[in-house]
Amino acid sequence: MMRRLVLISALVSFVGMSSTYSSPASARSACLAPQSVCDTRDVVFQIKSFDPYGSAVRIGENLLVTNRHVVADEKSVTIFTSDGEVTGDVVPSAFQGDLVLIRAKLPDGPVAQVRETSLSTSDRVRTVGYDLGQRGIRVYIDGVVLALPAPGKALGRLHHTAHTQPGNSGGAVVDEDGQLVGIATSGGAGLFEAVPAASIKRLQDLSGPTHVETSSKIGVAYRSCILATEAARRSGAKLPILISTPLQHDCLETRNRQLIALAAQGFGQARDFETSEALFNTALELDPNAINSRLGLVVSLMYARKADAALPHIRQLLTALPANPTVHRMAIQAGKSTGDKALVATALDAIKTHNPKGLDAAERFLKSEQHQRSNQNQQNGTQQ
Repeated sequence: MMRRLVLISALVSFVGMSSTYSSPASARSACLAPQSVCDTRDVVFQIKSFDPYGSAVRIGENLLVTNRHVVADEKSVTIFTSDGEVTGDVVPSAFQGDLVLIRAKLPDGPVAQVRETSLSTSDRVRTVGYDLGQRGIRVYIDGVVLALPAPGKALGRLHHTAHTQPGNSGGAVVDEDGQLVGIATSGGAGLFEAVPAASIKRLQDLSGPTHVETSSKIGVAYRSCILATEAARRSGAKLPILISTPLQHDCLETRNRQLIALAAQGFGQARDFETSEALFNTALELDPNAINSRLGLVVSLMYARKADAALPHIRQLLTALPANPTVHRMAIQAGKSTGDKALVATALDAIKTHNPKGLDAAERFLKSEQHQRSNQNQQNGTQQ
């Protein structure tokens, strides 16, 4: 996950340590996953670079892969191994996705086995990455695949519910047999993402000394964008021009769907809903299956009083997340404000099925809205 960034879940909510090395043996807690999954801890390493807490996956004798946002424009990383700290060199790359290679002299050990067969929705997966609290590589609670990379979208991601947290960026997302299916990258509110493992081949094809200039430009854009998103979060409703320019321009230059969505969040917090909407739409063009970005777009549209424009997105979310209470609330609010009775009925049915305890609150909201409108109509009639 990106360094100390507020995730899209923070945007949705307004609707409704120093690093020390510990040896793997002493740092590991009990692993309750299948042994094949537990063994994948041996191919994941803690690293430190632009992001002081990150992970990397070993894909060759002296080759690792991690997220570009972990290294930005840094030329080297610190790798924590069983033999101590090792310096790794970032391999220049023109690859547009959130991945980069690291070369380093590593101790003997296994390498990740990439899954050859296709995943399907509902397949179970787990994240394996560096845990800040335990200061070691950890296997997290499993989840399911929600959506596969969108067809025809080179930067489309794998969307899943396997728990992922800060420090896991660049770590492994594996199936129940311990095979690598993705590189953990971002998410929040129970909705997480990974760069598909199939992208590693394209990364390798676009990496090497001939790509130094392009790699530097991409890395600088990452650094500027990430620092701008952090500054925007601190600025809240005030967004100085020194922040807004890199927040829009450099985040777009990264071609990183999550960073663009975080930029959209920054403009939304500053109540520049037009720019926020445009950036969220760009993020969704890169990856139409990005659920957090679609949630953020709906929030921005609702605050901009564009409930009609939010309706198709809410319908998609109800299909993708039929049990999600936030989506239920959005559907009730948008359906009521636009007079879309069919959407309201669909949302109420979803609440009855998946969250029956929330039914009373939804019905009270609908009745209160009806009462307020009735009073408003009476007042307007009196004035006339």
